[in-house]
Amino acid sequence: AAAGLSYVGAYVINTYKSYDNFLQDKYALLPAVIIICVAVVMFVIGLIGCCATFRESRVGLGLFLAIILVIFIAEVSAFVLGFVYREKVKTDVQGTMRSVFEQYDGKNPESTVVDYLQEQLHCCGVKNYSDWTTTQWFNSTGNNSVPLSCCQQDAKNCTGSLDQPEEL
Repeated sequence: AAAGLSYVGAYVINTYKSYDNFLQDKYALLPAVIIICVAVVMFVIGLIGCCATFRESRVGLGLFLAIILVIFIAEVSAFVLGFVYREKVKTDVQGTMRSVFEQYDGKNPESTVVDYLQEQLHCCGVKNYSDWTTTQWFNSTGNNSVPLSCCQQDAKNCTGSLDQPEEL
């Protein structure tokens, strides 16, 4: 379990590097760091449990049970807090994404991140392609189209035009 948690924490931290422009809050990595810390603690506790079992120590096994119960309560608390604050996180991320999409000009680093995000997640805009109609880039190009990163990967002749939304 500790190895699995370590993998998940490291994966989240590694993935964060690709999307750090969308998550301006530096506390976004806090859950991943907590997961890795919990993995280390679980490894140590597992070692204590193995030693207590090997020695057949009632005190050691009682301590192991108490620690496991505390960890279980902490995990349930984390789940409840995550469930309660999910809407706040969603609105914060959408607001930040909208501001990054506003900075899109096709050349700056934010544009590269937006293109990468849309290609990797197979999406267009924050909610859909119509989000682009309110950006400065859309109004400045004047060609009534969205970035090519909005195009479906199997669309051969996609120009990003809003006249062909089935290709976006």
